Amino acid sequence: MARPSIVPIALTLDDRTGYTLWAPPWEEDGEEWQAFLGSTDEDAENGPVARVHLFPSVSALAAFCRVNTDHDLADHPVWPVVTGLGPADLTPDEDHRYDLDGVYDIVAEAPDRWAVDELAAVLDIVGRLADCCDTSDDEDDDEDDEDDSTFESVADLVARPEVAALGLGVDAFVGRDGEESWSRLGTAVDELWEDVLEELDEHLDWTGAGTVTVAAYPSAAEEAEARSALSRGDDDEDDEDDDIEMVDTAAARGVARPAGGAPSAVPADAAAGGTSTIRGASRLSASPTAVAAAQEFWEAVGILPVELVVPEGAGLTLRCYVEDRARFLGRDGEVFLFATPAELARFCAGDEPHDLTEIASWPEVADTDTLPLPADQDRYDLTELADVLGEVADGAGGLVQHRSLLQPVEGARDLAEYAGLTRVEGLLAPGAPLGQAVTRAEAEPTASLRAEDAAVLVGAWDEVVTEVGTALVFRD
Repeated sequence: MARPSIVPIALTLDDRTGYTLWAPPWEEDGEEWQAFLGSTDEDAENGPVARVHLFPSVSALAAFCRVNTDHDLADHPVWPVVTGLGPADLTPDEDHRYDLDGVYDIVAEAPDRWAVDELAAVLDIVGRLADCCDTSDDEDDDEDDEDDSTFESVADLVARPEVAALGLGVDAFVGRDGEESWSRLGTAVDELWEDVLEELDEHLDWTGAGTVTVAAYPSAAEEAEARSALSRGDDDEDDEDDDIEMVDTAAARGVARPAGGAPSAVPADAAAGGTSTIRGASRLSASPTAVAAAQEFWEAVGILPVELVVPEGAGLTLRCYVEDRARFLGRDGEVFLFATPAELARFCAGDEPHDLTEIASWPEVADTDTLPLPADQDRYDLTELADVLGEVADGAGGLVQHRSLLQPVEGARDLAEYAGLTRVEGLLAPGAPLGQAVTRAEAEPTASLRAEDAAVLVGAWDEVVTEVGTALVFRD
């Protein structure tokens, strides 16, 4: 299963942002657990109440972690490492910032991939918070108690099929049926979201475990401006090659520098889905501000930067779609990969022929100063899926979701289509074991991968990766 880790997150609610830590599912003593940084208090009227500690800044969070062990993450396997981390290490990335205030605005928008991904992330973390803070199962059964759970509205919302469809991405909300599904999702949010926030409110500790007052929290606008100013300062001080660098994949996957934390720990099989998902171990590090700014240009020209991680290394290229068929920066079925965004940009400004020169917007690409920085959804780590399938096959069955196949398979399919890799297309065909697993991932993304299934898939995926590698050319 995935290695134990702790991740810093930020929650925005009632126009204030708080920082805390989340421990994604990990296994201990034969059970799977997940938790947030928090503790359980005994309330004379309501019994035990689990609360997540929130802090007004990452500095306050870091200071608490250095000296305090009276919380539910103190026994986490990597907590000793967290105690030595500073504010920079405990600053959440953009993927782990959850704006609960912005949910109404999201469902009011057209369902583009950013809106769908953001809403999916917010509802996922809300479900996990509810699972970890729900102590109703710990109390003695009371026949006169009509409430089975403290979080009925949360359970009602996350059980809606439209919420499950968020895991399929924006494609689930395309066309008439998709538009109707998005509309039903908006209606569900309108009906339930205030109740959801009310249920969460009692369990969010805005005093930093008694270390601060609510007045210490800046408004959401002030917090965003402070982050923006810090980002601008970093950009002024560093060169582009310092801001955007390739990092070691093994270090990115390890727990030597975990980020994050935990409230009342509960077995993850009682939590959302009882499973965890894989995130690609990207080797590219760039500030979220830089990536977001770059995406505006690349989306406009219809040619997107892509990162690929294969056993031979990691590299950047470009991809677009012509009549729904993938086309990469390359020639004669070979895909050109570059070590850094700057090297890829220099190639694009040159005059070497390749298969993207005939795209109408290519002159804009050749002339731009905007670095090719890939968004998360355009990063494909083909090696991590191989590792995880191997772990599941070795006995970690039930801890990884089928959806983990979708993003790496998308990258492999596109590469096979462009390079004419018929063997890859055969391995991913609907009748092949790997193709069947992908089909199930599309229909039931949260279904768990079984160890016996992974044992069959691992060999097929290794062959896919080997075949894909024959089409990649690393350029100096």
